[in-house]
Amino acid sequence: MEIEKASDLGFCFGVRRAIKLVEEAARKQGPLQTLGPIVHNRQVIEELETKGIEVASGLHDIDSETVAIASHGIAPQVADMLKSRGLKVIDATCPLVQRAQRAARRLAAAGFFVLVFGDSAHSEVQGILGWAGDNALAALEAPKLESLPRRVGVLSQTTQSAAHFARFLQQLITSGIASLSELRIINTICEATTKRQQAALELAGRVDLMIVIGGRHSANTRHLAESCVAAGVETHHVETAAELDPAWLVNRRRIGVTAGASTPDQIIDEVVTKLEEMAKND
Repeated sequence: MEIEKASDLGFCFGVRRAIKLVEEAARKQGPLQTLGPIVHNRQVIEELETKGIEVASGLHDIDSETVAIASHGIAPQVADMLKSRGLKVIDATCPLVQRAQRAARRLAAAGFFVLVFGDSAHSEVQGILGWAGDNALAALEAPKLESLPRRVGVLSQTTQSAAHFARFLQQLITSGIASLSELRIINTICEATTKRQQAALELAGRVDLMIVIGGRHSANTRHLAESCVAAGVETHHVETAAELDPAWLVNRRRIGVTAGASTPDQIIDEVVTKLEEMAKND
């Protein structure tokens, strides 16, 4: 039995940067809080808690002098509230999320209705909508164009797949381009996300089982798993090695492993080691 890791997997630049920022701040200033999870990975959050970095579920839950903005970013209105309380703010927003925020602000300032391809319940998308102001909407399915203003600007949640974004745009245009006077599209999908998805699909095409490692609430990890399933290979999404089931390996010859952008190297190594042990006992 062969076990192979995808060529691109695990921590991305934005996640490493966010964790480094809050760890350095905790070492220099003492305990602090993050406004929401710094990244969507339970094991990372638990490790940070041992270093004095706790999660505040909302503004009402902040009781420290220093607060860090998570890698997913926040709306400018929330940033203003933090400043009004005199808190010291560490901005750990991923630079690529900041790029999407600026794009939303520019579109809104230019008079466009801003349409965000993404999960409206996700913290990153909620932040981007805040930068777009009142004339904005997030959706995973293209809305009816006749219900929108005639000038529409479209961008994407950074962790969506390029293929899904392209399909969304096609739906949008097919549903009635004649009702628009201007359509502006800005590709805000993270390149690291795209590379991980491409690497996962390439690997999925030559194995008979895929293991996708990452937090249950991690959007990019879920999209990795969905892509592998769509490729026609049996796929299991796990957070840790403890979730691996020996039954999955029965009659398998090649196993592929990939991981979301917020999955630490240690967790990936533990999963691979456990798979190797299970393979020997098969």
